[in-house]
Amino acid sequence: MDIILEVVDTLFLDRVYATLFPASSSQYLLQKVTNVATSTFSSLREGATPAPQYTYIYEPASRLFNLQPTEWAYKSSLPRDDIFRQGVSLFAIVWFFGLVLYFLGASLSYMFIFDKTASQHPKYLKNQVRMEIAQANKSMPLMSLLTAACMLAEVRGYSKLYDLPSEAPFSWYNVIQFPFFILFTDLCIYWIHRGLHHPMVYKTLHKPHHKWIVPTPFASHAFHPIDGFAQSTPYHLFPFLFPLQKFAYIALFVFINIWTIFIHDGEYYANSPIINGAACHTMHHLYFNYNYGQFTTLWDRLGGSYRKPNDELFKRETKLGKQEFDRQAAEMERIVQQVEGEDDRAYLKKDQ
Repeated sequence: MDIILEVVDTLFLDRVYATLFPASSSQYLLQKVTNVATSTFSSLREGATPAPQYTYIYEPASRLFNLQPTEWAYKSSLPRDDIFRQGVSLFAIVWFFGLVLYFLGASLSYMFIFDKTASQHPKYLKNQVRMEIAQANKSMPLMSLLTAACMLAEVRGYSKLYDLPSEAPFSWYNVIQFPFFILFTDLCIYWIHRGLHHPMVYKTLHKPHHKWIVPTPFASHAFHPIDGFAQSTPYHLFPFLFPLQKFAYIALFVFINIWTIFIHDGEYYANSPIINGAACHTMHHLYFNYNYGQFTTLWDRLGGSYRKPNDELFKRETKLGKQEFDRQAAEMERIVQQVEGEDDRAYLKKDQ
């Protein structure tokens, strides 16, 4: 995430911090002179006289891509490498781009993929989309704060993130890091998600996400904030345990957000026995105690919690038919009594 931080600093935040926390003239001059000297004689850096602690010295976040800092980078009393500034910046970046990915991805999915006929389902809620968006917006700040804390540790150098492909443990690792990441995080999320269904924590932490029996793409981030962060923890844990290329990490971060929207879009592309797609996740929202996995069905199969999606979901003429809707609703009503007791949801169809 140091690459993203460098880009946003250069394009926007350097000027913001320089305006809000301006450096004195002597600080600015010293930082400029020190940085120029360090950049010019970088090969002699080991023998150079250490600069004062408050002096900022630019070092690119990546040798594959970087942006040279502008004058604004040296005009703030909070230099780029100040831990407080980094924490605040990461929080703002995660929150802002989280909202962008959420609203852009969910809106496009809702407009072009999600079948609005789903609103005729007897378990579709009154004002559901509005409530999903409200829940997501309510949870985003705390989820972003906790996420930023993990990313701050990465930026400060405590992770195993690497820059150049040649820095990988071995050449093929640059390829296998992707399936390795998927399998590791899928395993961890399976057990975290299953744990969130324990009666001691379900109603407080996980029920807000299960409010949506027939989710829309806007339900993708509509969690209790602790629930949302808990299920994202494996993504942040991975680079502290295993090597991960920096740009691969950014790509996976974007992919995760898109995938989360994808499994809530109600479009069942393929009846795959391996991929935990939208059909499998629909089974989870309808019937609660099945299909806890995020990407694959592997851990559900091993853990005895796999439920094959109904064949009717893969037939256009039956997936959104009244007969299938009523069958789903009847079974859901039986299971919800076991999981939650009284069903306190306000459904769009008042006769249900």
